[in-house]
Amino acid sequence: MVARLSYITIEDFVTVSGEKCSAIPLSYQVFGLPLHTAPIVLINHALTGNSQVTGVGGWWSRLVGDGNCVDTQRFTVVIFNAPGNGFDGVEANLTQDYKKFIARDMAAIFAQGLEQLDVYKLYAVVGGSLGGGIAWEMAALCPDLIENLIPVATDWKSSDWLRANCLIQERILLNSNDPIHDARLHAMLIYRTAESFKLKFNRSVNEELGVYNIESWLLHHGKKLKERFALEAYKSLNHVLANIDITKGRGSFKEVAKTIKAKIHIISVDTDTFFTASENMATVTELREIGHDVTYGVIHSVHGHDAFLIEYEQLTNLLAPVFTN
Repeated sequence: MVARLSYITIEDFVTVSGEKCSAIPLSYQVFGLPLHTAPIVLINHALTGNSQVTGVGGWWSRLVGDGNCVDTQRFTVVIFNAPGNGFDGVEANLTQDYKKFIARDMAAIFAQGLEQLDVYKLYAVVGGSLGGGIAWEMAALCPDLIENLIPVATDWKSSDWLRANCLIQERILLNSNDPIHDARLHAMLIYRTAESFKLKFNRSVNEELGVYNIESWLLHHGKKLKERFALEAYKSLNHVLANIDITKGRGSFKEVAKTIKAKIHIISVDTDTFFTASENMATVTELREIGHDVTYGVIHSVHGHDAFLIEYEQLTNLLAPVFTN
């Protein structure tokens, strides 16, 4: 299943910082049943992700597809490419000023894209990592739009720890002689855990290359991302990741959360050191204190943050109550 890449133009957009954008090209794909014939699910991709969520090369094909948890025989699935992510291969569509957008801008752009598609109600918004932060921003920006908000391995804010790691990523991207490659090496350490590496490699050696397998694996990931991802895209979306905050200029989290009408289903990874389970549990506690309709699920995994892309069976079981209703 390969869906066609389509485009919307977002005209006269003004960013949170006040910058005016005359025309933003917003590409997207639609999977499953035709628009307006079935409940609509919006999926937001992570930092190095894209709109190919299912089918050939789909990054979440075991979760989204015919007969899967998000069943494309029952739902319409829409997924936008974050502006500047480079998935369309058009250099002119990359964001040259990497600090132009923050997560709230992405949420506003996606909301305007939905309006142009005449979509005013979403059965669900699902987002992992950065995509989940944008989902939180959409829920705060458009409180009546979403029936089920499903943030996975993410949070409504960029924590100090997250911002610190994004700063290191930014410095590598700005100063390295091989920026995408080297930034990816650092990122893989954040996305996984020491136990995950021990389980996978156990200090084994690649005799042919004369290096430890962990080293060749990291170098491979750096090389692969460099081949498919643009430097401008990495810098831009890393900046977006560092700037998630639904409360900025709006008051406390509880004040903002009271306006959100969606049922909220928060899913954490118990070993995630990027968006920690403890931060998510604190969010759940605050939501319950104001009487919000919230559920909380945990993926148990040795793999850390990346478990949301690995532990499909657990994620399917956690999401099943929402998508088999």
